[in-house]
Amino acid sequence: MHYLITMGRHSIIIALLILFVSFASCRKDFEYTSSTGNLGFSKDTVFLDTVFANIGSSTYSLKVYNRSKEDISIPFIGLEQGDASFYRLNVDGVAGKAFSDIPLLAKDSLYVFIETTAKIEEKNTGQLLYTDILQFGKNDQAQKIPLVTLVQDAVFLFPRSLSDGSSETVPIGYDAEGTEIRAPGFELQNDQLNFTNEKPYVIYGFASVPKDQQLSIDAGARVHFHQNSGLVIPAEASLAINGSLSSDLENLENEVIFEGDRLEPEYSNVSGQWSGIRITKGSNNNTIKYLTLKNATIGIFVEGKPALPSPTLDIQNTQIYNSLQVNLWGKTATINGKNLVLGSAGNSSLYCSLGGSYTFIHTTIANYWTKGFRNSAALTINNYELDAEGNTTGKDLFKADFENCIIAGNGNFELSLDKNDSYTYNYYFNSCLFNGNEDQIPTKNKELYDFKNAETYRNTVWTQAILFENAGNNDFQLGPNAPALDKGDKTTALSIPTDILGADRTATPDIGAYEYTAQ
Repeated sequence: MHYLITMGRHSIIIALLILFVSFASCRKDFEYTSSTGNLGFSKDTVFLDTVFANIGSSTYSLKVYNRSKEDISIPFIGLEQGDASFYRLNVDGVAGKAFSDIPLLAKDSLYVFIETTAKIEEKNTGQLLYTDILQFGKNDQAQKIPLVTLVQDAVFLFPRSLSDGSSETVPIGYDAEGTEIRAPGFELQNDQLNFTNEKPYVIYGFASVPKDQQLSIDAGARVHFHQNSGLVIPAEASLAINGSLSSDLENLENEVIFEGDRLEPEYSNVSGQWSGIRITKGSNNNTIKYLTLKNATIGIFVEGKPALPSPTLDIQNTQIYNSLQVNLWGKTATINGKNLVLGSAGNSSLYCSLGGSYTFIHTTIANYWTKGFRNSAALTINNYELDAEGNTTGKDLFKADFENCIIAGNGNFELSLDKNDSYTYNYYFNSCLFNGNEDQIPTKNKELYDFKNAETYRNTVWTQAILFENAGNNDFQLGPNAPALDKGDKTTALSIPTDILGADRTATPDIGAYEYTAQ
């Protein structure tokens, strides 16, 4: 009896399923009604952020809503300029510029993705506002969404394509075995050795300065680098960046700015967008004034020769931050730095390696990296290196002098001193502020951290207090209660009477690149 009842229930369920399928096959509400201009949209205008001419933009989205109770078909989605438009669309996973009869269920939505690679006609200079209309439907029932982007003209510099299909290459340095390293790039021509502020420059590959020539960069110039691109200053060539003090601290109208070639806001703080500046062994008399360099892999890598009489690099009033690895790396180099801000980086903010000669005055070395684990101190100084087999190569560290400098970060201890006794190791800190915990001093070479030794540490200030206005955003201006206030050495300050922003510091100098001024 129970068996018969169970079979009966199964029969009823099957019969109901058959009835439901039959009913559904006849339902008219599975048919799509043509859209009559009642779509909803997530935006009334799609603004694609500023892009360079001929460089593809990021992908932007527009959400389209069917808020009715009927399934509809959108008779047309497309660009008003048609195939001539610089915009590209992707609707429901299909790329194109025009689409017909796109279904959209009741109370449902779909995405339209938009990109552009715009051009600027030769008659237009500077910037061009490029627009088109994204149209939904036809005739008087069409709904329209404007598309707007600012296209910026630029000077584009890139390697030549060779006859075999490969790209031109240039030497960018040497590996541990002394073998030349080459990368896609090109040598700048004589008429390209002065970057002006008339148009931005966009560089593809490594731009190399010819032997016995100097690349000069005017105040206000903007230089953008594509991924895996950079600037190379080889032996017997030099670089002169001639920025000047700006009155507008937001736009930095007179500073020279080096960064990646993606102008969209979401790329403004993405590290590793381009390779950086490489000053190779044998180049000297390089000068940098008022440069802002950000988002590189290694901001500036300087490889020097100990016997050279003049500095490999003289750098002033410059800020370098958000490098994926190191902001400023000197290897057996001679570097003089004044009024520098070396901000957050994936490893060290400042790395003085394999000896050399270094002087930094009124420099803020502050690493508050939050994009991953960091195992290097903000300031790292050594006079040797180990190869893959564990063999030691060393060079004399003639001096590493720091005066009125801040060494700080979000680590426990932001100073790393490492030496090999076979080579000279001279270092000196005068009126410097360290942010960290003295209990976390490294055990290796612990004698180098004797802060009571006046021969190497003079007027040292220790603190765990808040130092800066907004360190997480690489804003290292001093707050009103910063422990660096009025602690600088006056004699040292007289050699650099104004701070990185032009404020006078001679009366009661603060430690670091910034002098606090009450707002």
